[in-house]
Amino acid sequence: MSQHTTELVVFSVLFLIVSGMGFVAARWRRPDNIESLNEWGLGGRNFGSWITWFLVGGDLYTAYTFVAVPALVFGAGAMGFFAVPYTVIIYPLVFLILARMWSVSHVHGFVTPADFVRARFGSPTLALVVAITGLVATMPYIALQLVGIEAVLKSMGVTGHLPIIIAFAILAAYTYQSGLRAPALIAFVKDTLIYIVILAAVIYIPAKLGGWGSIFDAAKAKFDASAPPGDGITLNAANQLQYISLAFGSALALFLYPHSLTGVLASKNRNVIKRNMSALPAYSLLLGLIALLGYMAIAAGTKPVMNPDGKTGDNNTIVPQLFDQMFPDWFAGVAYAAIGIGALVPAAIMSIAAANLFTRNIYREYLNKHATDAQEAKVSKLVSLVVKVGAVLCILLLDLQFAIDLQLIGGVLILQTLPSVALGLYTRWFHRGGLIAGWAAGLAAGMWMLYTVPGPPATGKLHFGGSAFSLSNLGFDTKMTIYVGFVALIVNLVVAAVGTLLFRAAKVADGEDATSRGDYFADEGDPKVKDLDLTGST
Repeated sequence: MSQHTTELVVFSVLFLIVSGMGFVAARWRRPDNIESLNEWGLGGRNFGSWITWFLVGGDLYTAYTFVAVPALVFGAGAMGFFAVPYTVIIYPLVFLILARMWSVSHVHGFVTPADFVRARFGSPTLALVVAITGLVATMPYIALQLVGIEAVLKSMGVTGHLPIIIAFAILAAYTYQSGLRAPALIAFVKDTLIYIVILAAVIYIPAKLGGWGSIFDAAKAKFDASAPPGDGITLNAANQLQYISLAFGSALALFLYPHSLTGVLASKNRNVIKRNMSALPAYSLLLGLIALLGYMAIAAGTKPVMNPDGKTGDNNTIVPQLFDQMFPDWFAGVAYAAIGIGALVPAAIMSIAAANLFTRNIYREYLNKHATDAQEAKVSKLVSLVVKVGAVLCILLLDLQFAIDLQLIGGVLILQTLPSVALGLYTRWFHRGGLIAGWAAGLAAGMWMLYTVPGPPATGKLHFGGSAFSLSNLGFDTKMTIYVGFVALIVNLVVAAVGTLLFRAAKVADGEDATSRGDYFADEGDPKVKDLDLTGST
């Protein structure tokens, strides 16, 4: 650890400065009373274009992205670049969705996507399954932010879980006090640091390695010599369908996550949403540059930190190790801080979103129908602490690779809410019973497919080893694979459509729609704003 003293000092100082900002955020744009979900959980629903841009960008591009995307490129080559097209195609897609979600939420006081489903389809049961799905899908995502911090600490020679526990205890304290204002303020620092580090890396490191030609030649030589079928510097027939379906499926899933919608609902009007959907692709350029760090690590001969078994390396440490190898100590410390702080922003927003789901769609719906704003805020604050403790326990008690697999499962899970949440913004054709049946069928199909996917030979895992489903399991004579979540969503939609026809034919009563057409186009200052009545139909 002694050779990393400079990095540790720089990392610690920046981490503490940002933590201090988290506590100060309670006084930033402070309302008369922060004890409500609109204030604590959504920052007063009054963030402008710049704050929203940093907040949503800081929410979506996490510490795990910073280390995992280049690690995948380092290990598998071109397949790791799937994250670039999916962040390109997502913004035109969600442009059609998020403005409508903002408007209807603005009118009715919705805080979570399950709130919208509850009102749109008149079904507490459907809202409950959407809320539980969001909670389960978000939990491992929070835990994986610890992976980024852990990778940095390992590269600085810091072992053990105590530093991670301390970091998340600080995070829990200022999130409890400041709510969404804390990550919104910190996001400015986080994104600025990441831009500085990445731009420096793509200029400085290639210059030291002999240019981009040498970097790509080294990567090609590695994959040509030792990569298994499917890996390589370019895609091949075996993984092209997986690449396309994974990019498209991931794009559909990203803004279904509760934490993604939380940042959007905190903005003050529809124009803020539209401007951000136009500007956020700038982060896609950054992500492409981040992915190239994997090839730089190959050319630099970077080795990952060894796992405790002494036989395998932790590929998540590739980027920190590359920075340690190529940068001066002081700047490596800045780069480490960028990754570490990059974990704080999304982890805070995710825990707030998960807490809001529990409060609005479980506590208020089933435990205290007449909860006051102050009671809701108090419950959310407490649940946000519980969620962070659960995330830490995931890292302490579960195998790290298993935690990563849980995140893959999370993506498959959250996709099953698309028919009720995303399509529900445009149509109410689906029957609530059909949507529940489709959700269950998609979930079952997704879990079965994930169960059939083995891990890489080195892991020895026979099940839940990834998200690439082999079409040979369906009787096709091919080595091609496809993203599990994409197939599960198709199953979901088919069953939901058939179920809707059957329920309508059987004249099964549908729920009442508490929204109206004009609600989906309301903007800032609309006089129709009111609280959602959750005590209606069953």
